[in-house]
Amino acid sequence: MSEPIVTAFFDETTFTITYLVVDLETSRAVIIDPVLDYDHRGGSLSTRSAQAVLDAAAEQGAKIDYILETHVHADHLSSAPFLKAQTGAKIVIGSSIDKIQKTFAPVFRADDLSMTGGEFDILATDGQVLQFGGQEIRVIHMPGHTPACVAYHIGSHVFVGDTLFMPDYGTARCDFPGGDAAALYRSIQKIFALPPETKLWMCHDYKAAGRDHYAWESDVATQRAHNIHIHDGVSEAEFVAMRQTRDKSLAPPVLLLPSVQVNMRAGYFPPADQAGKRFLLIPVSGTIPN
Repeated sequence: MSEPIVTAFFDETTFTITYLVVDLETSRAVIIDPVLDYDHRGGSLSTRSAQAVLDAAAEQGAKIDYILETHVHADHLSSAPFLKAQTGAKIVIGSSIDKIQKTFAPVFRADDLSMTGGEFDILATDGQVLQFGGQEIRVIHMPGHTPACVAYHIGSHVFVGDTLFMPDYGTARCDFPGGDAAALYRSIQKIFALPPETKLWMCHDYKAAGRDHYAWESDVATQRAHNIHIHDGVSEAEFVAMRQTRDKSLAPPVLLLPSVQVNMRAGYFPPADQAGKRFLLIPVSGTIPN
């Protein structure tokens, strides 16, 4: 089996990397963690970034079989519905998505939600194998950042979602509802147990201090040796203490509230009102003046 071809698309607005993975022998492909262009200030949407991925696939003569979401993102909106409409591809997410829906449906008054992940086409379980062309996609359940995170292992490549960042930036936060630093530590050990040359592809990069360029490709050996949070020799207790302390200092992602209520619906927006308009709900907290 030949190795797939990986093309990365970096969205600097949300610091997100979308991937197009193509099996050249059969011209079948998957898209991982696609971004919908969303202007939070004006509420306007664009599919420019998603179209760029489709254009790249077309240049390679590739047909998209799956749209793979590593988790319910809290920092960008997914363009999966647009891509599905254009390609007929199935939208995939980890089977624990129901935990996310049950947690956040009351927050956003999302009475339309199935609470079972029914908005997605495939709810992938740990160890499940999907296939596109001659390539196998092995699903790895990676709880910690959220309880529903997964990574996708394709050939010698693993798309890690929000678990690991580049070695000089560390690991993902664990302070969202259902997050668990100890679970994240154990999830990352699954990645570290893979062959050292296994290529690891990040979902985000924030250009760590001292680095003047964005980066998103690493490997198991480099992460085990140099990740500033979880290199070899760091115990679970040490990692949990670090992660809990660090998470207390982090502000919520700018697009947290819009992203979660859309992405837990597989990228679909809340139902339209009687006038046909769609709205995002922004809950407020704290002392509210009368």
